[in-house]
Amino acid sequence: MTVVSSKPVPLFRFPFVALFAAWPLAALLFAYALPALAFDPAKTLRVAFSIAETSFDPAFATDAASDGVIGSIFDAMLDYDYLARPVKLVPRALEAMPTAEEDGRSYICRIRKGLFFTPDPAFKGKPRELTAADFAYSFKRMLDPAVKAGWLWLLEGKLEGGDEARTKAVKTGKFDYDAPLPGLTVVDRYTLKIRLKKADLRFPYVLAVQNMGAMAREVVEAYGADIGAHPVGTGPYLLSEYRRSARIVLTANPNFRAVSYVPAGPIPPASQPVADALKGRKLPLAGRVEITIMEEGQSRWLGFLNRELDFLDILPIDFTDQALDNGNLRPNLAAQGIAHDVLLRPNTWWTYFNMKDPVVGGYTPEKIALRRAIGMAYNVDELIRVLQKGRATPANGPIPPDIAGFDPNLRTQAQIYDPAASRLLLDRFGYKDRDGDSYREMPDGKPLILERWSTPDSRGRQGDELWKKNMDAIGLRTTFRQDRLPELRKMARLGKIQMRSDGWNGDYPDAENFMQLLYGPNVGQENNAQFDLPEYNRLFEQARTMADSPERTKLFDRMTEIVIAYAPWRLTYHLLEDSVRHKWVRTYVPHPIRSEWWQYIDIDLAERNGR
Repeated sequence: MTVVSSKPVPLFRFPFVALFAAWPLAALLFAYALPALAFDPAKTLRVAFSIAETSFDPAFATDAASDGVIGSIFDAMLDYDYLARPVKLVPRALEAMPTAEEDGRSYICRIRKGLFFTPDPAFKGKPRELTAADFAYSFKRMLDPAVKAGWLWLLEGKLEGGDEARTKAVKTGKFDYDAPLPGLTVVDRYTLKIRLKKADLRFPYVLAVQNMGAMAREVVEAYGADIGAHPVGTGPYLLSEYRRSARIVLTANPNFRAVSYVPAGPIPPASQPVADALKGRKLPLAGRVEITIMEEGQSRWLGFLNRELDFLDILPIDFTDQALDNGNLRPNLAAQGIAHDVLLRPNTWWTYFNMKDPVVGGYTPEKIALRRAIGMAYNVDELIRVLQKGRATPANGPIPPDIAGFDPNLRTQAQIYDPAASRLLLDRFGYKDRDGDSYREMPDGKPLILERWSTPDSRGRQGDELWKKNMDAIGLRTTFRQDRLPELRKMARLGKIQMRSDGWNGDYPDAENFMQLLYGPNVGQENNAQFDLPEYNRLFEQARTMADSPERTKLFDRMTEIVIAYAPWRLTYHLLEDSVRHKWVRTYVPHPIRSEWWQYIDIDLAERNGR
């Protein structure tokens, strides 16, 4: 049954205490019994990614394209309920929610028995059951310097003995996977005890990040450096066809456990028909998922209109006016049975400055002034109105609304659009036009050239044009360079990008997930601004140990003020996500945290074929 809605899916504040209160009922959240229906091999879900994947190695990959596939192939310990709102954690590879001990310093995780990896030559023809040791090994891979894990920040500084093991590996050149690690104790075949350095009530969210899925050691060792192209997991799908940066095909795992959807919490009335349609049916529903890489929005839009794609989880911004009228689906599309959903996903977008760059980086007054002046000259209202077609709201801080740690009363006024004030600030700190060419020089007279990186597509070009217009208006010369997104992310980690626009969708519903993007120890991971300020780091570490409270929110407020003051980011907007789908796409509901829920989507073949 298709639910058509043009109203935003509400994203409520996430009280963490409610998560713990539900634990005694955790075993009832999913029904593991013989289903009435199995997946239909004739049902193919056809989707598109706007960016190319980088790798299907859960530890290494951090882009949305790779992560969507990873979440369908590998099982993390926990997951989010598909329909429950507010969002709710539920067991996935565990038989029940973790048992918290020592006020949240230790967690006992009991793996569900009878979960098997999909067959692979590395298993030498024998069935391979998922065990607690697989999760211990996979978590250790996050710590291994050789893996260059993009998700290291999830465990770094948290696991007891983890930092020491990583330091030793740096010195010796090899991580010892067989050495005991106090933070990861395999109690028995199906039980893993995780011990943290400090109590962390939000650690269960880490266990639900899809990149924390379990890998088999023998598979990783068999494929070596090419493991990213050979994912082998225990999830609902397996990789059956792969043409790098072009086409990805997943097929339903024939040995996937018998699991059907049972709600774990309150379901909004609009989603109740979907819950009814899923009742008693084995997941996944579709036997095949075909993913095409289409970086240009026009290709995705035309593919959808031509019925070559079943749905667009994110409507290409450039085609908003063709699809929507004042935020509502246009009548000609609605008449075809096309459905429209609006999602208030927790996300924040910005332009970052490399704090180690000799031109825009540094913590001295003149460098701070330069970044602030650049920010004041950038017209975010025009960005939202023209480039985002109005489908965004201005961001006043790194933390998006409606998640734990967000303060709706915090007002930040430093990042405003004021070109006149920007020019005065540049003059005051010595950034002046000394040679009469209309462009300013550095205070010491050397050339001042900004270098902005973007993607080689229409969206990237439009962004470059706005930046050039704004920077020309204050006399700053800007050069523009392009590369594909996977390469840009690699360069950013290495600190080789001076300026670039980027964004972040929440991995879990807490402010920590966004503020870690500027945490000093995360330089070389997701801290692309290379920002490292002791006061900010101290506040972040303090907030990490606290329960959600007004006192904790005040720490995040102070961190936000620091971000505004030092300006490693020019904050821009929180994006509103529109999705469209054909009438034969059933049981789809967008989720605030997880993006790809392919196992829940049903396809009405008769409707698709026009019968």
